[in-house]
Amino acid sequence: MNRSQLRYFLSSISLAALLFSSGCQQLPSHQKATTAPLVSQVNPMIGTGGHGHTFPGATTPHGMVQLSPDTGIEGWDWCSGYHYSDSSIMGFSHTHLSGTGGGDYGDIMLMPFTGKNLWEAGTKAQPDAGYRSRFSHEDEHAEAGYYEVKLKDHHIDVALTATARTGFHQYTFPAGAERKVILDLVHGVGDNPRALTLKINSDHQVVGLRRSQGWAQDQYVYFVLEFNQPFTHFLTNDGKNIGEQKQIEGKYAKAIFEFSPSDKPLLAKVALSQVSIEGAMKNLSAENNGWDFNAVKNQSQQQWQDALARTTVKGGSEDQKNIFYTAAYHTMMHPNIAMDVDGQYRGMDKKIYTAKDYTHYTLFSLWDTFRAAHPWYALTEPSRNTDFVKSMISKYDHSGALPIWELASNETGTMIGYHAVPVIADEILKGNTAIDAEKAFEAMKAAAMKTDRGLKYVQSLGYIPYDKEPNSVSKTVEYAYDDWCIAQVAKKLGKMDDYQTFTKRALNYQNLFDASTGFIRGRNEAGVWVKDFNPMAISLLGSGEYTEGNAWHYTFFAPQDINGLIKLYGGAQKFEDKLDRMWTQEAVNDNEHAHDVTGLIGQYAHGNEPSHHVAYLYNFVDASSKTQFWVRKIMAEQYSNQADGLSGNEDCGQMSAWYNLSAMGLYPVNPASGRFIIGSPVFEEANIKLENGKSFTVVAKHNSAKNVYIQSAKLNGKPYRRSYIDYATITAGGTLTFEMGDQAADWFNEAPKSDIVHDYEGTLTRSNTLFMPHTRSDQRIFASELKVELNSFVDGATIYYTLDGSEPTIHSKKYQLPIHLTATTVLKAKCVKDQWADSPVMTAHFSKAFYHEKDRQFPRLTLKNPPTSKTYNPGHWALLDGTYASDNLRDGKWSGFSGHQLEATIDLGAVQNVGKVNTNFLLNTSSWVFLPKSYKVLYADDGKNWKLAGTQSLPVPSAHQPIGKHLFSINVEQQTRYIRVIAETAGKLPEWHPGFGNESWLFADEIVIESQGLMK
Repeated sequence: MNRSQLRYFLSSISLAALLFSSGCQQLPSHQKATTAPLVSQVNPMIGTGGHGHTFPGATTPHGMVQLSPDTGIEGWDWCSGYHYSDSSIMGFSHTHLSGTGGGDYGDIMLMPFTGKNLWEAGTKAQPDAGYRSRFSHEDEHAEAGYYEVKLKDHHIDVALTATARTGFHQYTFPAGAERKVILDLVHGVGDNPRALTLKINSDHQVVGLRRSQGWAQDQYVYFVLEFNQPFTHFLTNDGKNIGEQKQIEGKYAKAIFEFSPSDKPLLAKVALSQVSIEGAMKNLSAENNGWDFNAVKNQSQQQWQDALARTTVKGGSEDQKNIFYTAAYHTMMHPNIAMDVDGQYRGMDKKIYTAKDYTHYTLFSLWDTFRAAHPWYALTEPSRNTDFVKSMISKYDHSGALPIWELASNETGTMIGYHAVPVIADEILKGNTAIDAEKAFEAMKAAAMKTDRGLKYVQSLGYIPYDKEPNSVSKTVEYAYDDWCIAQVAKKLGKMDDYQTFTKRALNYQNLFDASTGFIRGRNEAGVWVKDFNPMAISLLGSGEYTEGNAWHYTFFAPQDINGLIKLYGGAQKFEDKLDRMWTQEAVNDNEHAHDVTGLIGQYAHGNEPSHHVAYLYNFVDASSKTQFWVRKIMAEQYSNQADGLSGNEDCGQMSAWYNLSAMGLYPVNPASGRFIIGSPVFEEANIKLENGKSFTVVAKHNSAKNVYIQSAKLNGKPYRRSYIDYATITAGGTLTFEMGDQAADWFNEAPKSDIVHDYEGTLTRSNTLFMPHTRSDQRIFASELKVELNSFVDGATIYYTLDGSEPTIHSKKYQLPIHLTATTVLKAKCVKDQWADSPVMTAHFSKAFYHEKDRQFPRLTLKNPPTSKTYNPGHWALLDGTYASDNLRDGKWSGFSGHQLEATIDLGAVQNVGKVNTNFLLNTSSWVFLPKSYKVLYADDGKNWKLAGTQSLPVPSAHQPIGKHLFSINVEQQTRYIRVIAETAGKLPEWHPGFGNESWLFADEIVIESQGLMK
């Protein structure tokens, strides 16, 4: 249907439906409705360009189906399957992710076409090689609940709409043209088929299953596809045979359906289920049992109208209103309904369950959404947020763990923390009796008492050492916040021992505060700060001490104890000065792979979540005018009414929730505290229609782009002198009125406070941390002798040590002078101090190595190609210096290779009796670091005639793997002088990886040649 046909058709339906048809992405003014309902304010194209990773297609609020075009699946900027920069479409699939940093979904794709049968989509460079079609944004139109586009190559007008569990397609072919549709079950965004089933039930109906492995390791999507007209012929393709098989199964399943020419649109509707084909049929029957496309479209848009009407604004520019309502729309893309109309759903254990008293949901991007999205839901969709919490607890029941980053009933393990905890805690602390508080506390405590993901160090040391666990700083501070949330629930439930335990853990962030630099930063197991500290160095998952960020981003993350953090700085003024300096730093991202760290204002990064609360911290030091200035600047510069209108990944509603709360003048610095910090409202009036029947309104008088500063405030007509407002006050209903001006004003006398020690009920005692000893030098290999100096990070501690491998006690030798080593030795030492618990034991291995007396050097090392990057090139001898790298990608000891293999030749100086040859490699797939595809060791007496000692081969993994070091070892058992180690990189990143198509990395450290002749 072209534009003129659409306008003609709409003229015959109700006025309300006509209003819903108005434009929202660069539409000519004559196509806009004269009276615009809220749906017309939504621009689904926002975020489809740049790095927003949103999709423009049709869905309903939190619906199971997201029916949208797929333009590409090649990596980072195609996580949603669509990017505004593209000019061709592969097809229209029924599941999509909104704003994520990883790709998946894209299930059950349909594509109408004309001409010869082509089974593959073709490429962007050569769309004619497949069924892909070119398109123009001029012929594309998106609204909430509706999408349309003209496929240029086939001259087909496509219109899409949806119900919660079904997608509805309308294809208008050229008059008299042959009409064909391909169903492609192989297609997906960043995943691979595990098992596909396609069955032709009749000339109208097709059913099947797409079971895939991607970000979600084992995703089930059952479907029912029905056409409003019979297909006259069909072909199926199982990857080997093309024919008229009525049922095919395997890892390749596609079908082409041919229809007689007709002037009437061809309609197709698809129902989904995670449970079964029968479930999909029930969903279709319950939600879309007719063939009235416009009725379904109007129903979908009425749902959006009702959902958007919960929060309304007045004043501001049209662009600001578009941004606001689109942001509200984006908060309702996820989480998604994950149960059938009969209540059945697939659990985390892949068994089928029935939800009795709630709607079950999936897709919890909690590292992002706990910060603002869930507090937004608590205000605008509280009953649904309750169901979100019930869904999380259900996932605990079926897997033994709360979700971290759950997708399609799969735990992806993406990101850090256990941030279901603040979402659940917030509901319990608000008195939500629909939540089983005892069961919830059991689940929260279980998350905190695990020993993986660095938690064993939290329990033993009170922080995570950077040399033992990736993301050590980020994990430490985020766990500390989650633990505060657990403590508050424990207090509410009268569990006072747990209250004290987790309150102490909530202060763990202080163990990583370095007063000499003014940053939260990494220290090792012995308490030694990380060397060569650069607060602007950005690390990725597993590539350093921080998660998608740096010291500037994480130093301010102690939302549970802001006043405690201020004390560490020495007072309010010093803390304010530190905040000021963040905005004036150079706006640089030094990590080419850190695509998330965007939207930089100095070292504030709005395109990623760790910075989101920082501008509001000025309120805690009586400098709210600076909050007002910066949040208005962020809203003005980091959001726009364009395809690239988001400064970073939308992240399942978090970026949008930040905007909408901030536009109303509110933000939850501590999301589980029930407290919103006041910023600077954008609109003259913003209203929340509360679920309890009341409403809360924020009025900003004399507001403008210049008048960003609050002059005075009133609540329900009475002077209001606090720079915060509580959830209970908001939900009681009323009006908060601000007078705005262009100069900072002293308008409040009570700032927010967040002080763990001050607020604790009882006596809070924390045990002192006695760090283990450490060696002053990292040298572990020596020629004839070595002097080892030990040191303690804690003044007044005594060091006891042993050299025979036994555990040191207070009866062991006391360290006073450097230890003189002349042979291979295992040194163990610990610190002791009166009235402190003894430190953990330090263990260090020192090796006396073969030494070439003539050349006065260790075995000579030659690399065919140097490390690929200066960042990952610790020096020529790093592979053979006896100093081992840690699990931390950026500890400065790993040699990184990308695009070429590691080939190292070692000259022992003379023929030696060589046993095993070992090499350590790092596995960190999130940071693009893979183990070698093959590991070979060769030997030669003359350095020319090489013989193969052995090969180890390893397949490229099909999903992300746990971070850690892996030892590759091959027996040589020969007398020889020369050794060659060859490690082949994994090559291009695989399809399931967000960086698909880029070169992987190989990280190696320490080639160890075992031999009695070498080690003495």
